[in-house]
Amino acid sequence: MTFTIVSLLPGTQNTNGDAQNATVLETRAEWAGIAARTVVVERAAELPSEIDAIVLGSGSDASLERSRDVLRTMHDELRRWGTEGIPILGVGTGWELLSWGVEHRDGSSLEGLGILPGRAVPRDGRVTGDVVVATPRFGQLVGFENHARAYVGAEASPLGRLRAGEGNGRDSGQEGVIMGSVIGTHLHGPVLAKNPAFADALLRIMAERRGIGYAPGEQAVAVDAYAAAARAAQLRASGIDLEPSD
Repeated sequence: MTFTIVSLLPGTQNTNGDAQNATVLETRAEWAGIAARTVVVERAAELPSEIDAIVLGSGSDASLERSRDVLRTMHDELRRWGTEGIPILGVGTGWELLSWGVEHRDGSSLEGLGILPGRAVPRDGRVTGDVVVATPRFGQLVGFENHARAYVGAEASPLGRLRAGEGNGRDSGQEGVIMGSVIGTHLHGPVLAKNPAFADALLRIMAERRGIGYAPGEQAVAVDAYAAAARAAQLRASGIDLEPSD
């Protein structure tokens, strides 16, 4: 058995290195003794027949329409995989493309795939900086946000509650969106490298769907110490007291 992890449209959706979230899943699976491979998919014909997880990173606004048009050719498969519980992680504009759509400041809009609730809307100025979010499913997550839009319409299903940063904006106090195992977030980093417990949670979902168990390997434990130090520094910089689980 081999985990198949799809890195979707990295040619246009990888401006923040978010496509490397696929590498994190592959590497941690192998450290746990589970064979894994990452498949780069730039068009529908390249989709493998069996998939265990999908990563869709963030791109520039200049590539939004082009990426959306390619994703439309995979719409039925993405919706089916989402309903089957396959983890799908969308970051930044990758998340926006999976939503109802994107509204631009000039009044035009770009229709999304409608797989996740909510839509991206203009905000006053770009927000950049550290963000910390408390999530009920994945614990406390840290990352870096860099976006010029707020996100509305997903207030009933956020990924988590903000402890620092702007997140979805409009004073929502929320970050991201989650529906089953389909997740949208502003967190760059890549988010799974900065938050190993988040990666492990997705790997457990993947393993359970395959009828096997998952536990981090010994090498993961050693590497995670570096992530823990980076997380601690970011929490301190954000003025958040460290807890034992941090």
